[in-house]
Amino acid sequence: MPKYSRLEKIIGKDKLKDLSNKSVLVLGCGGVGGYVVEALARSGIGTLILVDFDKIDESNINRQIIALDSTIGRLKVDVLEERIKDINKNIKVIKISEFIDDKNFDILFANSIDYFVDACDTMITKKMVIKECLKRKIKFISSMGTGNKLDPSKLMITSLDKTVNDPLARVLRKFVKDEKIKKKIMVLSSSEVPIKVGDRTPGSTAFVPSGAGLLIASYIVREFIKKE
Repeated sequence: MPKYSRLEKIIGKDKLKDLSNKSVLVLGCGGVGGYVVEALARSGIGTLILVDFDKIDESNINRQIIALDSTIGRLKVDVLEERIKDINKNIKVIKISEFIDDKNFDILFANSIDYFVDACDTMITKKMVIKECLKRKIKFISSMGTGNKLDPSKLMITSLDKTVNDPLARVLRKFVKDEKIKKKIMVLSSSEVPIKVGDRTPGSTAFVPSGAGLLIASYIVREFIKKE
């Protein structure tokens, strides 16, 4: 049976073809972003733009789908590209292995983007993504905090104004208010109260970041195939 035949049973041949013509940019290919990419590749998305400057570290193994003993020290975008091509060699992969800031932010928009996934950890960049995607009228979703949380059942896709118990979302809510942004900002957030840890480095699990990534991918696919 063809590799996407089981998905075709649910969404139909025409919608499956639509997905093959879509382009998704994923900013941050770690715990959340790696699973977004994995699920989108397995859902027949035609073009995946991978943005991450980082290399795989041993500490990533507990939560990142690309982190293995054999991949430690390699660029995340290179390992992800190999994985995508092993899923479907026809998927177009564009890699941007740079740290994104206000000096090079425009490189994110050098290619056509149907959906923008912000799965990065840098607050300044997250703010720029919101403003620029709204300006360019690009659909986007931003992942909030998944660190220091244990329960994936508390994850949800919601609008930023409805988030609770999420310190990162709290900062972005203030930013949106200060900038007088009225449009709805869709996010992935957890309502679980964060567990306190001894220092600034957050704890993590195998199941909360992955659950977040899968929810985001599901949301995007459903957005692509829904009737206008």
